[in-house]
Amino acid sequence: MACLLEAPLRISVLSEVTATSRHYVDRLFDPDPQKVLQGVIDMKNAVIGNNKQKANLIVLGAVPRLLYLLGQSSSSPELQTECAVVLGSLAMGTENNIKSLVDCHIIPALLQGLLCPDLIFIEACLRCLRTVFISPVTPVQLLYTDPTVIPHLMSLLSRSQKTQEYITQIFSHCCKTPEHQTVLFNHGAIQNIAPLLISPSYKVRMQALKCFSVLAYENTQVSMTLVNVLVDGELLSQVFVRMMQRDQPIEMQLTAAKCLTYMCRAGAIKTDDSCIVLKTLPCLVRMCSKEHLLEERVEGAETLAYLMEPDVELQRIASTTDHLVAMLADYFKYPSSVSAITDIKRLDHDLKHAHELRQAAFKLYASLGSNDEDIRKKITETENMMDRIVSGLSESSIKVRLAAVRCLHSLSRSVQQLRTSFHDHAVWKPLMKLLQNAPDEVLVMASSTLCNLLLEFSPSKEPILESGVIELLCSLTQSDSPALRVNGIWALMNMAFQADQKVKVEIVRGLGTEQLFRLLSDPDTNVLMKTLGLLRNLLSTRPHIDQIMSSHGKQIMQAVTLILEAEHSIEVKEQTLCILANIADGNTAKELIMTNDDMLQKIKYYMGHSNVKLQLAATFCISNLIWNEEDGKRRTTPVEGATKKRGSGFRGICVLSGSQERQDKLREMGFVDILHKLTQASDPNLCDRAKTAMQQYLA
Repeated sequence: MACLLEAPLRISVLSEVTATSRHYVDRLFDPDPQKVLQGVIDMKNAVIGNNKQKANLIVLGAVPRLLYLLGQSSSSPELQTECAVVLGSLAMGTENNIKSLVDCHIIPALLQGLLCPDLIFIEACLRCLRTVFISPVTPVQLLYTDPTVIPHLMSLLSRSQKTQEYITQIFSHCCKTPEHQTVLFNHGAIQNIAPLLISPSYKVRMQALKCFSVLAYENTQVSMTLVNVLVDGELLSQVFVRMMQRDQPIEMQLTAAKCLTYMCRAGAIKTDDSCIVLKTLPCLVRMCSKEHLLEERVEGAETLAYLMEPDVELQRIASTTDHLVAMLADYFKYPSSVSAITDIKRLDHDLKHAHELRQAAFKLYASLGSNDEDIRKKITETENMMDRIVSGLSESSIKVRLAAVRCLHSLSRSVQQLRTSFHDHAVWKPLMKLLQNAPDEVLVMASSTLCNLLLEFSPSKEPILESGVIELLCSLTQSDSPALRVNGIWALMNMAFQADQKVKVEIVRGLGTEQLFRLLSDPDTNVLMKTLGLLRNLLSTRPHIDQIMSSHGKQIMQAVTLILEAEHSIEVKEQTLCILANIADGNTAKELIMTNDDMLQKIKYYMGHSNVKLQLAATFCISNLIWNEEDGKRRTTPVEGATKKRGSGFRGICVLSGSQERQDKLREMGFVDILHKLTQASDPNLCDRAKTAMQQYLA
């Protein structure tokens, strides 16, 4: 009954509020323009700081009427301006308000208003547009629909400091894609905005700086142009350096550092340039200290991680700057019980966003440790670091989980860490759990890390095998994502390296012959290369070769033929010829080559190829086929080395068997003549291999 009593009460209150709001809307329709103007002014005063009033006015249809008045040439400039101000105030409410305004086509109406000559009205329209566009719910593409809008906005930059502030802020929020960068660049954004960096207005300087940061991000064309720009006779990069000085506001220091970071990553500034090593990097490290606000520490750490990601020397410099590695440990303790934060709102904000600090710390640790063994050791020895990574893998925030697994992946490139820290903390367990149910972005990084944990010297390899990982990896090879297919097959390749027959049989059974040969025709070259590597590892040691070829020989030989006949890279064909060399090592498997004259002709062709790698691989095949089994020497089998992610497998040396009958057939087909020629080859490896093969005919 309580619910039944409450409903009329709520309706009554709403009716009263709506009636009051309707009075404001009704006044917009008064025939007296002066009363309409006063009505708009009163509405402006009523909605300031009152979200409920804003929502009521929108529901009652105030927006279409305000837009009508704003667009009428008969409206006075003062009325048009007041309408734009009220619309701007309505836009400062909730996201639903913004959606309603956009649905009422506020953006085209305001853009049309910019064609009026009245500067105060133009500024009001721009201020409202700025408020609408900085909302995450506004489709930024609406700024680019009409091709005349961007050039007109550029022309308005010179009108006043307010137009400069609002337009640059609009640009910085609406530049989201390379296409947007190109449009702004082509319409003179750099030459029009560069002078604003020395404006007397801090707000204008700041918004211009933000504009350059979004324009330069991952954009070589923009960055290469920026590096040559002069502002009042001074290079733009030096203007940015001045803006990073300690006496400048933190926001300006950070944004200037981002500009230089993006220019550096785009190749416009060298990583060893003094403005990077002595200015940008120290500035970003400084931003990571606990004296700064949470968002400043997050932005500083993430920008620093991006700056040094591809450069080992910057990683080494950063790791020894201001005790950065230890400093980042504080990111996991924030806010602490003894936090100096006295502002309750700030404390509440930081508690809600503390996960962003952990995410940033993991990202920066991942970047720091991506190349240097000493830095990785320093990271893992930081207090409770491995425990923190393990905890991060199961956090509720997907971004933290992704950053934690990136950090783990970076550290997993270390042989020492795989053998010690990774084993001691059993990191494979939470990693396997993460692989069970995660978005593709996390799956890619987690499966990359798993590839490293499956290396032959990793103590984690055996328990991972026992956990039933083969089924999971086989399922990854069927993914629509090429990166996941590569990682799935890469992990299986590492697992098959020097594995016993039971594991190899499980891999073949888990993949299934159809999927294995589907991967051999995959359009992605990386997938194809790793599948060939897997086959090489499966076809190693004579009993394994014979067993696999007895059950799948026909399909494997067909796949080899197709690859050798198709247009593939030298690397792909070399791998394929190495597989043939492995097959030639089998006791019975070699007959699949010897009875296939077409395949022998292909080997003959590649022995005479212009590429030495292909000649050598083809010569291995023949060397194995003609090897005299009775000389008692142990033969070796080529395998694709288990490899770390971001590494490449070593090429094994092929030295295998033959009999008198095979030797005679190969002599008849002209192989001896080719081998004789190759003994004079300029490449020492090819020459030695040909001589070794020739010796079998003399034995």
